[in-house]
Amino acid sequence: MVNQEYLFQKLADLGIDFFTGVPDSLLNDFCLYALSYCDKQHHIIAANEGNAVSIAAGYYLGTGKIPIVYMQNSGIGNAMNPLLSLTHQDVYSIPMILVIGWRGDPSVKDHVQHKRQGELSTALMDDMNIPYTILDKDETVAEHFEWAAKTASEISAPVALIAKKGILSKAEKDSNYPEEGELMNREDAIDVVFNALPSTTIYSATTGRATRELHEMFEKRTLLHNREFLNVGSMGHCSSVLLGMAVACERQFVCFDGDSAALMHLGAFTTIGTVKPKHYLHIILNNGAHESVGGQPSAGQFVDLTTIASAAGYHTVGGFVDNAEDLKKAVVELSKLEGPSFIDVHIRKGIRSRIPNLHVNLEELKVNLMRTLMEENGKK
Repeated sequence: MVNQEYLFQKLADLGIDFFTGVPDSLLNDFCLYALSYCDKQHHIIAANEGNAVSIAAGYYLGTGKIPIVYMQNSGIGNAMNPLLSLTHQDVYSIPMILVIGWRGDPSVKDHVQHKRQGELSTALMDDMNIPYTILDKDETVAEHFEWAAKTASEISAPVALIAKKGILSKAEKDSNYPEEGELMNREDAIDVVFNALPSTTIYSATTGRATRELHEMFEKRTLLHNREFLNVGSMGHCSSVLLGMAVACERQFVCFDGDSAALMHLGAFTTIGTVKPKHYLHIILNNGAHESVGGQPSAGQFVDLTTIASAAGYHTVGGFVDNAEDLKKAVVELSKLEGPSFIDVHIRKGIRSRIPNLHVNLEELKVNLMRTLMEENGKK
């Protein structure tokens, strides 16, 4: 693992003083060091990777300094539009350094949702005419950043550094999050919702630990896994997948969303509020952090998500809830209404250290869910 203090001093020597992006587990130490190294004007955690590229472009235009944009390779899709239609040499020709965590690296075993994106990561750089190199040895990382700064300046365009596991992060993240506190954790909140709704409810959970915790809730209650959708990839799109289900089938649907995931594609709120699915409960498990990738802060608890949801067309209870009694009351009240409903649940940061890993057959889960939805919808 690279010495971050040494690396950031090298970056300062290169005239690099601005960082923005979306935290990634493979860049965990790099992202966390940036938090302590920079003030809030020089390190911005963006809502999504496209936002980050655009923010970085603006910083370059205002200073002439090459910025750094960090992301997981799954975020290349979000970043592609501004990379091709804003920063590309054929448009505004804006230099920047992309630091990309390589999930799904073909040489490393990883989850299935990362496999194809991992295989295509370098090909996408080639297709977008973005020069890149791979960070695979601690001792050469500083040299690669020097190359990136020099190349970005010479061609006046983005270049990329693709980081293998363990180079800009520890091989394993520290499990240092508190497991006790005054607020509920995600599992507490999920449990309250399960107790308040009928057994026929369909549940989905957003990318990250929430999928593991939802699946574990079905296990603990010895329920068949035919009423759960685990949004293991496509961060920020869980609520939209559930919207598609909800317009096809009339039953109670619950989306357990994360604050960072919801903010990533906040426009989904307006679509859901406009379409108005009849029995759709959108619950934000809001701990104000990118917890699954290291606990970096999000804007989740700094913005009024309830007011945003209400303005978009959701039913709400007028503000966030932060305890089991108020959450149960809100779920019972809102589930009686027709149309989409929204609850912002403020919870504490916390990952149970002993929660099982998610070992599931996604094709089997899909088939079982579809069978349940179609049979109950009279489409046998």
